[in-house]
Amino acid sequence: MSKPLIKLLESSIELKGCSFTLTVIHLLDSRPELIRHALQKKIEQAPDFLESAPVVINISALSKEANWHEIHKAVISTGLKLVGISGCKDKNQKQALVALGLPFMNEGKTQQWISKKEPSPKKDFSKTQIIHSLVRSGQQIYARNSDLVVINNVSAGAELLADGNIHVYGIMGGRALAGASGDIESQIFLTHCAAELIAIAGEYVSHDHISPEYLGQAVHLRLLNKTLIFRRFDSIF
Repeated sequence: MSKPLIKLLESSIELKGCSFTLTVIHLLDSRPELIRHALQKKIEQAPDFLESAPVVINISALSKEANWHEIHKAVISTGLKLVGISGCKDKNQKQALVALGLPFMNEGKTQQWISKKEPSPKKDFSKTQIIHSLVRSGQQIYARNSDLVVINNVSAGAELLADGNIHVYGIMGGRALAGASGDIESQIFLTHCAAELIAIAGEYVSHDHISPEYLGQAVHLRLLNKTLIFRRFDSIF
């Protein structure tokens, strides 16, 4: 291969490390039809968040006798884009999944908050990330290993992610996802709740399922037994 061709090939691509936030679906039952119906229901509850979304499925709770081919069909039949498998510890399981062309992924610390017996993951948090400008539609801000504070409005179609807490001192019109790496103790503070979707450690609620008493209000959110708890600030003090 000639040197000019080698240089041309090298200049045509560039490899960079990058992090993406993916939804991890923990399968607790191996019956494909039950899985399909459960996923479809979740998608209907939050279509803006889940419709055609890339997902990882965790199979650590399933037995090695599960019908992986039918489970795979059940997941993708909902329109979800299956990008990987996690929680696989059995060699026979791996062989069956490799035959389906599915890659394996390591969730790292995320698995710790899913288990009821494990404590929340401990992190070395960095300095709080503070945003003063308007967060526009289509913009995504991710505060890795830190809290995120926005002192302005967040437009519909924008997305805030933080491994820690999220504070918005303005109108929250987009998506807010705190505890993005699995910290169930993360919380969200909004001075004007108009969010399209709110999530803490993977547990979420879409705009249509937020009680009207909290819309347009200053609210505080935390996670309790995998349920998002809303409280208005005027009821806290």
